Amino acid sequence: MKQTNIEENARSLSQGMQVVPEDGLKRKLAIAHDQKKPLCIKLGFDPTAPDLHLGHAVVLRKLKEFQDMGHDVCVIIGDFTARIGDPSGKNKTRPPLSEEEVEENAQTYLAQLGKILDLTKITIRKNSEWLTPMNLMDVISLLSKVTLAQVMQRHDFGDRYKNHQPIALHEILYPLLQGQDSVAIKADVELGGTDQLFNCMMGKTLQEIHELPSQIVMCVPLLRGTDGVHKMGKSLNNYIGLTEDPNTMYAKVMSIPDLLIEEYLTLTTRFHEENKLKLSKDIALDPMGVKKKIAFDIVGQYHSDAEAIGAEQAFYKNVQSKNWYDREFIETNLSALERKEGEVLSLLDVSERLLGDKSRGFTRKLILAGSVSIGGNKIMDPELKIHELSGPIELKIGKRHFYKLIF
Repeated sequence: MKQTNIEENARSLSQGMQVVPEDGLKRKLAIAHDQKKPLCIKLGFDPTAPDLHLGHAVVLRKLKEFQDMGHDVCVIIGDFTARIGDPSGKNKTRPPLSEEEVEENAQTYLAQLGKILDLTKITIRKNSEWLTPMNLMDVISLLSKVTLAQVMQRHDFGDRYKNHQPIALHEILYPLLQGQDSVAIKADVELGGTDQLFNCMMGKTLQEIHELPSQIVMCVPLLRGTDGVHKMGKSLNNYIGLTEDPNTMYAKVMSIPDLLIEEYLTLTTRFHEENKLKLSKDIALDPMGVKKKIAFDIVGQYHSDAEAIGAEQAFYKNVQSKNWYDREFIETNLSALERKEGEVLSLLDVSERLLGDKSRGFTRKLILAGSVSIGGNKIMDPELKIHELSGPIELKIGKRHFYKLIF
């Protein structure tokens, strides 16, 4: 592989990621090329709930990129650490799970990984393999590797300490146990969410103490849930599950607030970058239309395009206004409204010419009053350039006029 290819792969894989150290991935890829040996890419899951959701999928999709490039993917099922509970992002101790609950959740996790990863090309390990045999002396030895000051640098521990909220001693041990996973499998790269940066860096620290080549850490942004505020999670009921039926999945995506459209476009869709860029520009003009494309793409990924079509139709029928979608739209070629070839038409131009018997001033007042909609969204900008939108466009003017504009 040429140096330029290594740099291109590093740039592609690290796009949108927080990488520590910054040049670490390029160096790891170069070493893998020179040694003709794939990298060991680690991702750990604590099976604290039975279902994976779109938040998990963000990092799994990145893992798939490594897999497609021929690297070895190792998924760590934290069956041991799940019984402790990772307090990342929490302001209180997470209740421990029973061994039976953890095992049941783990099996469900593994079944769902196949929605994104090629299960024939991954290694699955449970961290109980190396953590259960540890005796008290091993634990004390592990604790001796780091200082309390280092552990308290983790923001949630620091915040809880300042706010006089209790921190149980077993929680302080958690990052070290996750770090021990990296030592056990000799990971080259560990993936996680940005809330996992401290824990992942602990793996790098322990590898260095054991005189092993240290892993680099790559963290994906956290996907906010349907509430638009908090990280997606089942405990907050703001999640979109990977195994939810197509209609529910589509409707949940459509329920996200507009402020999350860009985030979901970037983190959850399979569109090419140039398409993402175009859709990003369309958000301000037609947020509902962009959201529909995102919802369709997500359902298509985890079910099929055929089921996405069905989900889209069900959403139109059951959720959106029947006064809108049950109407017959008059198909109109946009060029037929142009008074000269190539004219750039505004929403006001189009609406005035379609109405015919209404003045320009009357039509402008309709738009400013919110009586003109595109794709079900009220548009109150008379100067909106219609040619900048993605067609066809479903346009409603007032209460009785419905048009489908064809480019």
